[in-house]
Amino acid sequence: MSDVRENRNEIFKGGSGVDSRIPQMSAADKMKAEFGWEIPVESVPLPSNGLVYPVNSSLHGAETIDIKAMTAKEEDILTSKAFLKKGTVITELIRSCLVDKSIDPRDLLTGDRNALMIAIRATGYGAEYDAEIECEECGAKTSRQFDLGALPIKKLTIEPVTQGENIFQFSLPVTKKVVKFRFLTGRDEEEILATGEKQKKAGLVNDSSVTTNLLYSIVSIDGIGERAKISQFVKMMPARDSLALRNYIRDNEPGIDMKQDSDCGACGHTEEVNMPLGVNFLWPSAGR
Repeated sequence: MSDVRENRNEIFKGGSGVDSRIPQMSAADKMKAEFGWEIPVESVPLPSNGLVYPVNSSLHGAETIDIKAMTAKEEDILTSKAFLKKGTVITELIRSCLVDKSIDPRDLLTGDRNALMIAIRATGYGAEYDAEIECEECGAKTSRQFDLGALPIKKLTIEPVTQGENIFQFSLPVTKKVVKFRFLTGRDEEEILATGEKQKKAGLVNDSSVTTNLLYSIVSIDGIGERAKISQFVKMMPARDSLALRNYIRDNEPGIDMKQDSDCGACGHTEEVNMPLGVNFLWPSAGR
């Protein structure tokens, strides 16, 4: 009797009443079996080429990452008040569409997340994206359609200090200090957003976006990694050093090039603009 009981407990581990050794059918498999429709899966190029992710990670050296097409389930995520309040909508959207569920979207570089976000949007609502562009010359607003599928990928071209680590090096032109920095991730973005919201609720005005981003980016200065000392240096560093470092990070950060030439319909002025990510980017009907 005891042997039977032991075997039964082994089969029903976790008390779920389901044999964990029998593969369970996924929602996608059920859709295919019952309705004859398979949710499309696409491979999205990673701007970072996976060079910044740990050697033991499935992302290390990965040039592409697989996502499933956006469905009504993801539309629920986009309208979730909880995710909107926490500022985690993009993270949860990417998490839901990733085929490899071992990947945490918060650990992805911002540029890699942008590539996934644009691809997910294209799978859900198409590659055409209509946005309003305000002319810097006359102030008139012109409707412009962007082709998300044609946006150039900006690949990582500089080598990390150590293989499989998001750490790079730059020499400041004025102080001659050697700075080790990292490109921001989804986790950094969420922390910066959450901190800003807390300060806003407390009635504090936060005008320190330059120093905040540098503090999140800088790993060490001449080998000094203490956060308090880095913070002190960042606040007092020469403006030329600050600008040079920020430009170097911006110019080398992998991602999607969202700059496009735009002609003003009112005055004919041509200028290079960043594709605006308005409310209707991930939820087109919201702008109608």
